Amino acid sequence: MMGKQVNLFTLSIILLGSLIFSGCATNPVTGKQDLVLMSEAQEINLGKQAHQSIMKQYRPYNDPALQSYVEGLVEELGNKSHRSNLVYHVTVLDSPQINAFALPGGYLYITRGIMAYMNSEAELAGVLGHELGHITARHGVRQQSAGTIAGILGAGVGILTGSSQAAQAANMGGTALIRGYGRSHELEADRLGAEYLANVGYDPEEMINVVGILKDQEEFDKQLAKEEGREPRAYHGTFSTHPKNDTRLQEVIRAANKFDNAATREAGREKFLRYMDGAVLGTSEQDGVLRKNRFYHSDLNLFVEFPEGWKVSNLPDRLIATPKTGDAQLQITIDDLNKKQTPKEYLSEQFKGKVTKGQPVQTANFQGYTGYANLPTKSGTVPSRVAAVFHGKRIYQVLIAGKDSNALNKYDSVGLGTIKSMRQLKNAERELAKPKNIKLIRAKSGDTFAKLAEKSDIEHHPVEQLRLLNGMYPDGEPKPGQLIKIVQ
Repeated sequence: MMGKQVNLFTLSIILLGSLIFSGCATNPVTGKQDLVLMSEAQEINLGKQAHQSIMKQYRPYNDPALQSYVEGLVEELGNKSHRSNLVYHVTVLDSPQINAFALPGGYLYITRGIMAYMNSEAELAGVLGHELGHITARHGVRQQSAGTIAGILGAGVGILTGSSQAAQAANMGGTALIRGYGRSHELEADRLGAEYLANVGYDPEEMINVVGILKDQEEFDKQLAKEEGREPRAYHGTFSTHPKNDTRLQEVIRAANKFDNAATREAGREKFLRYMDGAVLGTSEQDGVLRKNRFYHSDLNLFVEFPEGWKVSNLPDRLIATPKTGDAQLQITIDDLNKKQTPKEYLSEQFKGKVTKGQPVQTANFQGYTGYANLPTKSGTVPSRVAAVFHGKRIYQVLIAGKDSNALNKYDSVGLGTIKSMRQLKNAERELAKPKNIKLIRAKSGDTFAKLAEKSDIEHHPVEQLRLLNGMYPDGEPKPGQLIKIVQ
């Protein structure tokens, strides 16, 4: 048996060697040989397929002028990149997330959420240039190839030792290596983004402002996390300090100053801001709008009132509300009604007849049924109130779970109040179902963000949010005559 194991392991090493030998290709950026297990044609095809999946998860943002503007910038940057032969496809996504990403083969995405916090064309070009850098340096393909090699090595170790735990450990080691590789890719993408900025005439140091947008969001989230008793989110893990103080970032970006065309073009602040006038901020009308603890959805014709003081998250596929103590959660999801049955029958079917203390629920417009069930978790079961509320051919499934029975008892009545609050919108509420929008104004003498916040349609931390939107976080103030963003 031992000899057979060694032979199999040797075979995996031979296979690995053949992959390395046949899978080397010249990196378009460095000119050096990289280990890639995919041709350019395969890379492009992979991007096409992944693009279809992405567009099932997101909607394009409905602003043809903005989409055309972004496309023009990508084409200009792409023509000056290391892979000018590719046709680049960019999509502005209708998402409040602060994000931009790229797929192999020439597909880029940028959310309206991150664009809301930009304040110049150069910053937009910097984000797009960074994502182009991931494509031109074939980061996605190299990452995929490294993952394949790590998997082969893990399988070889498992065969040699006869231990699945050893194979898992080897794969974990490979994953750690790949994650480190990813961090180096981010810095390389920053360098390439700065280079592409310089190639089309922008100051390459605008990349520092680009990373600064993400870092400011991270600093603000630290404040929110402290208030909410949770861990802060990291938006750009490469930099522990602010990018203006990060020597690694400064070195790779300032290297781009050697290009002849660097800093010959204005940043394009006002030109960019004109495209942001009227842009949606936060969730769109199609996803519903939260105003304090009340939810309005025009397409669904739905109103829901959540418990006072709870944090409500409007996610793409559900609404989630949690108390400040974090010991309970209320969740609402939506499903199609596919069979002619009552809310009681539906709930019994979903929970295999294990709903106890069931009772009908009648709201202002809807009929429902609610009761209690124990829901399975990794560590056992949690006591929960469950409900099904029927609205035409739609079903709203409501779940109220506590970390234990005491927590459920503590919040059960307010959770039931949320279920009973569900109804159709009143005519006077239709306007409240419309999203918040960015509006441009000229700052006047004496204007401060504190004064502007008093008239702004921002419910939480309006002063900080206005500073973030205008690139003046944490303590900047508008100057007279300056074009700035407010929220209405």
